[in-house]
Amino acid sequence: MRIAFVGTGFVFDIYMRTRWAHPEIEICGIFDIDGERAAKVGSHYDLSVYSDYDSLLADPQVEIVVNLTNIHAHYGVTKRALEAGKHVYSEKPITTEVDQSRELFALAKRNGLVFTGAPCNVFSDSVSTMWKAVRDGAIGKPVLVYAELDDNPVHLMNTENVRSPTGAPWPLVEELQEGCTFEHVGYHLVWICAMFGPATSVTAFSKSLVEHKMDAPLDPADTPDFSVACLNFANGVAARVTCSFVAPRDHRMRIIGEEGELTGDSYRHYQSPVFLERFSTVSLNARKAYTVREQPLIGRRFGIGGQQLKLLRQWKSHSVEAERGTRLSAKQRLVSAIRRREIYAQDKFLGIAEMARAIGAGRPQPLTPDFLMHVNELTLLIQRAGQNGAATVPTTTFDPIEPLPEVANAPIDYRKRYRQGVFERTLARAIESLNRQ
Repeated sequence: MRIAFVGTGFVFDIYMRTRWAHPEIEICGIFDIDGERAAKVGSHYDLSVYSDYDSLLADPQVEIVVNLTNIHAHYGVTKRALEAGKHVYSEKPITTEVDQSRELFALAKRNGLVFTGAPCNVFSDSVSTMWKAVRDGAIGKPVLVYAELDDNPVHLMNTENVRSPTGAPWPLVEELQEGCTFEHVGYHLVWICAMFGPATSVTAFSKSLVEHKMDAPLDPADTPDFSVACLNFANGVAARVTCSFVAPRDHRMRIIGEEGELTGDSYRHYQSPVFLERFSTVSLNARKAYTVREQPLIGRRFGIGGQQLKLLRQWKSHSVEAERGTRLSAKQRLVSAIRRREIYAQDKFLGIAEMARAIGAGRPQPLTPDFLMHVNELTLLIQRAGQNGAATVPTTTFDPIEPLPEVANAPIDYRKRYRQGVFERTLARAIESLNRQ
């Protein structure tokens, strides 16, 4: 599949970190309205540079346009690509208005094209493992989801010195002006909605908490840096999603069922460990003790936190285990290895790869247009809820989607594989014996 990129800012270099793992995808070229930036990127990665967007769209070799422009340019850039007969993969959120999203999906359908997009962490090993464990009944009936997306008080992070491998600065001003919700909530909404279906109602609150984030004026100055949303699902599940640029980093994912809990540390680490705890009298009562609760090594003996699951690996799992690229020095390789282990390991190319795989196989996209439009609407509802809060019934919905076949059909059964630890079993038998006396 032959693709071309529009937009070569900071996120472009993140995509390129895993380019080496996708030999089935050929990059025809790149375009950016900043010609100097495009030339530098093209030289670094040995890529052709289009002189303007029209030239890119006129290239008959390009099958997919990857839209990495700023959020407010998504609609216009995507529309022109679809009108030119190109499939489109867009960064999130796909547009800033639900009606615009409807228009673009309708345009794609009329022209026999695919329009899909990020985020693609729903295909990660961690999320796939959690999804399979839920389907296996490992936690019984799921009833509650807690998803955290606190991403540090970024105005205190000295980000002006953060640069991508090709010198692009981390877009602090854009992040603050767009807000934590626009930028990040989709990472959680995509896996929650994939597993549990469309939200039937949303109760949300958003507010700007830190007034003075930087010396330069922001426009707008009061974009929410905190939001929280409670989502209700037709199958009985409730979810609470929290976003902020205020609280210290916390990216935890928790799915609580009637019989147990699944936890993951980060949506952004595609091989983040996943833990399964099947509730027991021992583990639930042991939590009452502060030391047991606060000391993981002790808590695990009582079953608190559960057991680490063997991750499901998909066809591109290897992509996050190394970084290869043009002109990587020994220092850059060392920094990359530390970053992948300690901070995040993601493959943003994976969404494009799954898109191309579905097109090549002549089957529907794994994330349907209705699904993406619903995630888009939820993002907008949460972002715009305001400090008085808002309870809303979404106008969009979608038919439940299935995980990728290699996930749904994986031979492993996480419920059957679960075994209580020796100490927890022994203590449970002792308690049972005492209760019988």
